Amino acid sequence: MGKVTTGATMSLDGYIAGPGKSGFDLLFQWYGNGEVEIPPRLRISAASAALVKPEWDDTGALIVGRHLFDMTNAWGGRHPMDVTTVVLTHQRPDDRPDDDDNFVFVTDGIEAAVAKAKELAGDKNVAVNGGQMARQCLEAGLLDEVGVELVPVLLGGGKTLFGELGTAPVQFDGPIAVVEGTGVTHLRYRVKK
Repeated sequence: MGKVTTGATMSLDGYIAGPGKSGFDLLFQWYGNGEVEIPPRLRISAASAALVKPEWDDTGALIVGRHLFDMTNAWGGRHPMDVTTVVLTHQRPDDRPDDDDNFVFVTDGIEAAVAKAKELAGDKNVAVNGGQMARQCLEAGLLDEVGVELVPVLLGGGKTLFGELGTAPVQFDGPIAVVEGTGVTHLRYRVKK
């Protein structure tokens, strides 16, 4: 069985989004500053690709919240990682009466969402979107690894990776990986259990 992981691109001052959902253009510059193409339309440095591509290839399912699902308009019908996406929500969207290979909706909490994602992923990993989903997984003891894509920018405020964590402090092992890409430093940590 695979791992449950989360990750996010983060500013040097610890934010995954700036005030009023700003700063994404600065946070994600590294997605377009390299020579290696990673589907769906990313061009990242060779060092970044050597870490990120195998991680994406080893991902069998993704967990996101309803807010992100709605904000992205369901990514046009399929998540760019090209895996089944489990959407944790209080209520299934009216226009999605059935689950399919693209999206599965879970209304019974983070434990049920992780269980469903693990079932879908088989031997592969489950990726959990940062923010509220990552916080809920960490608090429930379901998270195995955390990845941080640290970029050289200060946002001055905004949203943090784990939000208002209710089970602090939490310790990690590592870093178990440190990779210097172009405009980004990739850090990986294992959750101590």
